[in-house]
Amino acid sequence: MNVALPALIVFLVLLPGFIFRIRFKRVERTSLDFSPFGRIAAGAVMSAAVAHLLWLGLSWLLFGQRFEPLVLMQLLSSAPTAQVAAVATVANDFGWVAAYFVTLLFASFAFPMVLRGAITKYRLDRAESPLRPMLRFHEAPWYYLLTGADFAAEEAPDFVIVAAIVEVGKEAMLYSGVLDNFYFDSEGQLDRLVLQGVSRRPLSKDKPADEAGTTDTRFYPIDGDSFVLRYSEMITLNVQYVHLA
Repeated sequence: MNVALPALIVFLVLLPGFIFRIRFKRVERTSLDFSPFGRIAAGAVMSAAVAHLLWLGLSWLLFGQRFEPLVLMQLLSSAPTAQVAAVATVANDFGWVAAYFVTLLFASFAFPMVLRGAITKYRLDRAESPLRPMLRFHEAPWYYLLTGADFAAEEAPDFVIVAAIVEVGKEAMLYSGVLDNFYFDSEGQLDRLVLQGVSRRPLSKDKPADEAGTTDTRFYPIDGDSFVLRYSEMITLNVQYVHLA
């Protein structure tokens, strides 16, 4: 009990921070996170500290419940007598302690989604935002490239057109269409693009310089509602942000 109880208390105290970190991050990989443990732990500890300060403040203001540092220190102590006394104190107010951690864990799960939605809606993470160092999702570069999230709200693109060169039958073909969605593999690498209104042409039929501005009849449309391009088969990828007048 001397070793197990302090470890359990530390885990319970820090758990909200780890949950917040996982729910708040926008990442493009679903495999194991190989970020340095020190960075992960530091972020989780800071998040847990802020969460507990906020929750303890609300508990005191709304319900008059005060935090007793001595009880926490006794729970983390290796002395059996101190642990027994602290456990008895917690047992006398178990209802409030249980409600505190249940609501805190729920808030740590739900609040990051609200916060991330607000950051995305108001574009607080764009490249020119003064809050960029704190709020930018650094592990999601494709998200910023393919959505135009780095534009200010009034300059946001109405849609995105992508053009990709794919080798088909030893001939380079240029596919172009409106980006509808994109997906990643477990390592965070771009896996496939889903396009609409797709047309294609052989790359060999490039436009002569003297035809600039003329109607382009070299492309022919591809029937279908959605066209899937696999990133592994692309030679180049061009992204165009379109703003309607």
